Amino acid sequence: MPRPVQISVSDGVGQLVLDRPEALNALDLEMIARMSGALDAWRDDDAVRAVLVTSSSPKAFCAGGDIRAVRRAALDLDPDTVRRYFVAEYALDAAVADFPKPYVSLIDGYALGGGLGISVHGRYRVVTERAALAMPETGIGFFPDVGAGHFLSGLPGATGMYLGLTGTRVSGAAAVECGLATHYVESADLPALTADLLRDGGRATGEVLTRYAVTPPASELHGLRPAIDRCFGGPSLDGVLERLGAEGGEGGEWAAETLAVLERMSPSCLVLTFELLRRGARSTLRECFARDLLLAERLATTPDFAEGVRAALVDKDRTPRWSPATLADLDPAYRGRLLSMLD
Repeated sequence: MPRPVQISVSDGVGQLVLDRPEALNALDLEMIARMSGALDAWRDDDAVRAVLVTSSSPKAFCAGGDIRAVRRAALDLDPDTVRRYFVAEYALDAAVADFPKPYVSLIDGYALGGGLGISVHGRYRVVTERAALAMPETGIGFFPDVGAGHFLSGLPGATGMYLGLTGTRVSGAAAVECGLATHYVESADLPALTADLLRDGGRATGEVLTRYAVTPPASELHGLRPAIDRCFGGPSLDGVLERLGAEGGEGGEWAAETLAVLERMSPSCLVLTFELLRRGARSTLRECFARDLLLAERLATTPDFAEGVRAALVDKDRTPRWSPATLADLDPAYRGRLLSMLD
């Protein structure tokens, strides 16, 4: 039976090929275990000088975690499986962040949620014109996890808050512009880049990437930064909505579209995400992972998570029925109970 992660070593380069294309490489426990085992073995192995992570799927690098399996476990009242999944996933992300050697992710397609967890924390993130990166969790009754409290809050201005609340997908060009990615390479050049990385054997990984990198075109975020910072840079979620509603001029159309996006997200998860990112800005990555685990275990058992995953990935009707349904329905006492989930 094929393995969902192909593992090999070639002349000093450890290769991890994500190979679960029927699920767009959504990370199940077997994939997580195989990747974790390989990184653990290679960490102190002098024969491995660099790690290269790629995908066999023409559509996706990694579409996230296997949240359908998490939902099933939660509905089956199996908290041990829920916890085991998140403990393993976040431990893998932490291993990527702590890996002492060049770790290269080639992102040519979707990299969503957990797909960013196994790439953004690494040293080099290569994107193409076909890349699409996002943390879409507020739309499935969850929150931007996998250490996003740390890496989103570290993006320029209020960009991370904007991406975390709205789940907006950004192009490869935008990913380089805001710092989620380090290099922009044409998709057609990936085979040659891969061959040269293997030929180099991890001796001068950064130099090889620089030879292939090109200047990305102006991205969809280009010119929006002032409006993003104005609207998403304040101290409260309600203030974000007020400023979006008041935004006029060239940013008016974008603000109206963004308000409509936020209205489709889980209100409870918007409240949690706003506070999570605020705290993430003054936390270490390790503290963010600990907070993610605490919140993930609690949120995975809520009606909004079951409903959000149902609407997005099970029935695929794209019409989740949140409870409470709107931000206006969240009174101060309810918001207080929500935020206590972070402690």
